[in-house]
Amino acid sequence: MKKHILVVPGDGIGAEVTNVGKQVLEVIAQKFGHEFTYDEALIGHVAIEATGSPLPDETLTKMRSADAVLFGAVGHPKYDNDPSAKVRPEQGLLKMRKELGLYANLRPIKLFDELLDASSIKPEILRGADILFFRELTGDVYFGKRERIDEGNTAYDTMIYSKYEVERIVRKAFEAARTRSKKLCSVDKANVLESSRLWREVVQSLAPEYPDVTVEHQFIDAAAMLLIKDPKRFDVVVTGNLFGDILTDEASQIAGSMGMLASASVGDSTGVYEPIHGSAHDITGKGLANPLASVLSVALLLDISFGLKAESETIISAVDSVLKAGFRTRDIANSTTPADKVLGTNAMGEQILQRLLA
Repeated sequence: MKKHILVVPGDGIGAEVTNVGKQVLEVIAQKFGHEFTYDEALIGHVAIEATGSPLPDETLTKMRSADAVLFGAVGHPKYDNDPSAKVRPEQGLLKMRKELGLYANLRPIKLFDELLDASSIKPEILRGADILFFRELTGDVYFGKRERIDEGNTAYDTMIYSKYEVERIVRKAFEAARTRSKKLCSVDKANVLESSRLWREVVQSLAPEYPDVTVEHQFIDAAAMLLIKDPKRFDVVVTGNLFGDILTDEASQIAGSMGMLASASVGDSTGVYEPIHGSAHDITGKGLANPLASVLSVALLLDISFGLKAESETIISAVDSVLKAGFRTRDIANSTTPADKVLGTNAMGEQILQRLLA
């Protein structure tokens, strides 16, 4: 198979973790006889510094022509406490999603048994949890009208959804539920929000087309509580942009760390694959970042965009093997982890590569 992959490191630790992800792709190509070519592009703070734009036209052109995009992270502390900044790194992320039609964000919450003690949740609550989130990615308050009024003393953001936007993401979630345990939970706030009432109406209207799937509705506040209390009750979860952003970060505790969670943003064209963690500028350049979320994002890329399931499963098995051998990065280590088993970014990457080559 010949494929062209665009690597977009972005900000902070993005360059460190995507470097490991690219090395994994190169070994997979060698091992399975594929030919992957690569290019790089700018986004976020580094793009603003270089071009003045958080998503340069050149980057967008490269994304559209690539077969898949391996993404790092976006963000910089200089913007966090400056609400007046007109140009921000995150604008590049939102524009990318809109321009590429990336309306479905898939976030598998995969729990490796070896990391049961890395979470703050009791192991007996966690064991057996396996959740696939579908987060709508191009609607909601992130894309609705926003404004400052009353001489800047009042601000509003509009939570807005159209029927077709809800329908296309919900259909993907129903189809995925059919391949798993045939359970779908839709999360909204229909007791308060009109946009959530539309969301629930769409889910209810589609349910008869999938009679083999059991549908459950949960309000966002109840879902947030149940996700910690009884994560095993969930299988496929579908929700809006804002609620999905919050729930999947919460769900990182099920996996032990944000550094373990991969994601796929897909839609009508090129898929984008990225870890859910941020740019983490506090550890940038220190070699401490966990690269496993980027490695697992590569596994998603090979499976979803290229249909290479065996290659994808080989990567997941390599990650499992490394964890079984006791190796940890700082974020998933604990007080009983031997010092020689706590690895930096590149050393953890080397452990993965060794197993892939074996």
